[in-house]
Amino acid sequence: MVEPDHESEHQLDQRELFEFAVPKEREGQRLDHFLVAMLPDLSRSRISNLIRAGFILVSGTSSKAASRLKNGDLIKVTLPPPEPLEIKPEKVDFSILYEDEHLLIIAKPPGIVVHPGCGHKEGTLVHGLLAHCENLSGISGVERPGIVHRLDKDTSGVMVIAKNDRSHHGLVELFKSRQVKKVYHAIIVGRPEIRKGCVSQLIGRHRSNRRKMAVLEHGGRDAVTCWTVLEELPYNMTYIEVRPETGRTHQIRVHMAFLGHPVAGDELYGGKQLKAPKEKVAVNRQCLHAYSLSFQHPVTDEPMEYVSPVWPDMQAILENIRQLNNQ
Repeated sequence: MVEPDHESEHQLDQRELFEFAVPKEREGQRLDHFLVAMLPDLSRSRISNLIRAGFILVSGTSSKAASRLKNGDLIKVTLPPPEPLEIKPEKVDFSILYEDEHLLIIAKPPGIVVHPGCGHKEGTLVHGLLAHCENLSGISGVERPGIVHRLDKDTSGVMVIAKNDRSHHGLVELFKSRQVKKVYHAIIVGRPEIRKGCVSQLIGRHRSNRRKMAVLEHGGRDAVTCWTVLEELPYNMTYIEVRPETGRTHQIRVHMAFLGHPVAGDELYGGKQLKAPKEKVAVNRQCLHAYSLSFQHPVTDEPMEYVSPVWPDMQAILENIRQLNNQ
C-alpha cells in the first residue's frame, strides 16, 4: 500500500476525509469515474493524482484509477491541504458593506474570479482581500484565505469573508446547516408556467464537458433551488428571485437550464438564445446577482442581513428591455 507523504500535525488537522460505499448499480465502474461523480468539485486529474499518491483507498488498499469497483467496496478519500501559493496583495475592485474584527461583507463586481487557480494567478478577489486586510482566516489554505463560499466570475453581489479562524469555523457551520439565507435576482430566458416553484435535482460534474455541471440521476449531490417570478419581460424573458437552499457549483444556472429557462447571457448553459435586439440590449455576462445574505454573526450571534442592489450593468439590461416594450 502506498503511504502518503509525511504530514505535520497541523496539516493533518486540515485534511478533509470522505467515505463512500459502492452501491450495486455502480459495480464495474472505474474508480476515477465513480469519484468524479461523487466529488464534483474535484477535477479528474486531481483525483488521479490523489490515487497515485495513496490518498484514495479501496477497502483499505491503494488502487489504480482504472480499477473496476465491486458492490460494497468502501472508498476512503483523504484530501490534503492545498499546496501553498505565494500571493502578492494587489488592488482589486469591490465594495465593503460591513466590516468588524471577525468578518467582512462585500459586494463583488462581475468579471472577478474569487480565488487563484489555473489561468488566474493574479487579479482575483483574494488578491484584493489581502491588500485590504492584514490578516485573514487560513483554514481554506493559502490560496483561499477567508473564503467560505464562492460566486462565479461573472456573478455579482454579496459575499461574506472570514477574517479569523473562529469566524471561519462558525460561518462554515452556518452554511453547512443551511442557516445562511441567500437571495439572488436573475433574468432568465422564457416564461415559467407557474409563478413560483422549487426544483430538487442532484447535481454533479457533466459526463463529457468538464467545465460544466449537470443534473444527474445517480452520483450527484442533493441540490434544492426555489424561485419566484418578479416580472414578465418583453422578448420572452422573465425577471425572477431565486433562493438556493444548498450551495452546489453553478447550482442556479444548472437548475434553471434544467427547467428550460437558462439564465440570460449564460453561454455555458444555453442562455445566449435571446430574442431581444442585440444592438439595443447588450448582454455580456450571465444575468445573475447575489442580492442578499442573512445569517447570525458567527461570534456575536447578532442577526445580520446585507443587500447589494442589482449591479448597474444588469439594471441597465432590465431598463432597456422594458423600454423596448414601449417603442
